Amino acid sequence: MPQLTWLGDAEAKRAARRVPYRLLETQSVHGDPDADNWLIQGDNLEALKSLLPFCAGRVKCIFIDPPYNTKSAFEHYDDNLEHSQWLSMMYPRLELLRDLLAEDGSIWVTIDDNEGHYLKVVMDDVFGRGNFIATGIWQKLHARNNSAQHLSDDHDFIIAFARNLKIWRPNKVSRSYASDADFWNPDDDPRGLWRRSDLTAAKPYSDGHYEVTGPHGDIFVPRKNRYWSLSRETFAALEKDDRIWWGKTGRTFPFRKRFQSELGDLVPTTVWLNTDVGNNREAKQEVAKLFGRDDIFSTPKPERLARHVLHIATNPGDLVLDSFLGSATTAAVAHKMGRRWIGIEMGEHARTHCLPRLLKVIDGEPGGISKAVDWNGGGGFRFLTLGPPVFEPDGRINPAVRFPTLAGYLWFLETGTPWTTHDATPSPLLGLHDDTAVVLLYNGILGDSRTDGGNVLTSALWRDLEPLAAGRARRWIIYGEAALMPETRRRELNIQFKQIPYDIQMR
Repeated sequence: MPQLTWLGDAEAKRAARRVPYRLLETQSVHGDPDADNWLIQGDNLEALKSLLPFCAGRVKCIFIDPPYNTKSAFEHYDDNLEHSQWLSMMYPRLELLRDLLAEDGSIWVTIDDNEGHYLKVVMDDVFGRGNFIATGIWQKLHARNNSAQHLSDDHDFIIAFARNLKIWRPNKVSRSYASDADFWNPDDDPRGLWRRSDLTAAKPYSDGHYEVTGPHGDIFVPRKNRYWSLSRETFAALEKDDRIWWGKTGRTFPFRKRFQSELGDLVPTTVWLNTDVGNNREAKQEVAKLFGRDDIFSTPKPERLARHVLHIATNPGDLVLDSFLGSATTAAVAHKMGRRWIGIEMGEHARTHCLPRLLKVIDGEPGGISKAVDWNGGGGFRFLTLGPPVFEPDGRINPAVRFPTLAGYLWFLETGTPWTTHDATPSPLLGLHDDTAVVLLYNGILGDSRTDGGNVLTSALWRDLEPLAAGRARRWIIYGEAALMPETRRRELNIQFKQIPYDIQMR
């Protein structure tokens, strides 16, 4: 497959691996303390890396609005990166976002012509060209820019990829006014509005050239190179049920009547009109109502646009991630739609814009999509910041790391999946992955007075560990400070011992 190369690309493709895992520290809790929503302040590359042990493979939808590299200065982030720097900035972030996606998840990225076509090629490389869904066209302006030097730039792109296109399935969308505009009921059919549907096709169906007789005796056959798309018997059944339209005079070529009440929702299209999903002016008005006109984020997205993406890509309860949170539109919309969410934004903007907006959402602010989804407030979220690295430069574990945190990292190291049992009763057995038991002896998890508080593997300690996975594990991986059990005995028991911190090599 052709590849995009740029100055510094090799370094960019190694960058994600070298990013340290940092502690995620809760600064405050707002609303429902049990709500599984996180607002994270910090560099999004480091935040994404730190999320892996907890969220890898769990995010159903990623919707991001990265800097467009438009060669203009933006107040809240740098949108004036040189082309190769922009690509190097995006590549490692996309790699980490890919690892966070669920197998049936998808990622949607808004972008314009400055980098859109290059971004598509980079995403081909990261997500696989075979997982490309489509490029949507969003009509972002409410009116033509007649002062443009060449052409009015009326649209942005939304590039969408699936983690695995073979199993990804979109939700259908409801019928809009535009899609329903051709329904009518000129014959006052009691079944309601209907629209005409062609009864012919380009390929023959059985006896595709039979004659049909109209109400006044007129004979009709398909025109040249066209054929009836249904059998004689089906045509007769439709006519008997008053589902054939011969025109107001009863003498025109027949069409099938398809009733609005019998038609389901629609497959999403790649063209998103501003009348359906909003525009830039609408987005700025939404933000102005929240923060005032003197403090409007430069390039907000309308809530209706985010709602459209989340409707197609998620269901209630699914996890949504936005690592370029901006004015917090994605998180606000996900909250109102009953989705769980994680939003990442760097600098004081996370506190001055994102935090207040999400507090207003909890309080039931009525703007944006609130009325459409019947939002009246509720829920909650945690505000977190990035703490120190989990592992020191010399490999030692940060003293601030407690058992659940290290357990999450080591489980992810061994399985590539998030550790989801951290709220259960503390146990050195982190879980079983296939037929392998993963055990962590750390911070005196056994709570006794044995050697180093149970952090050292001994034959006596093994007698307490073995029953935790009795009959279920054929292989054991045990992390601890030291092993006093003889190596020959460990081989007999199929135990692989890994010494903390020297044998911890995070991915």
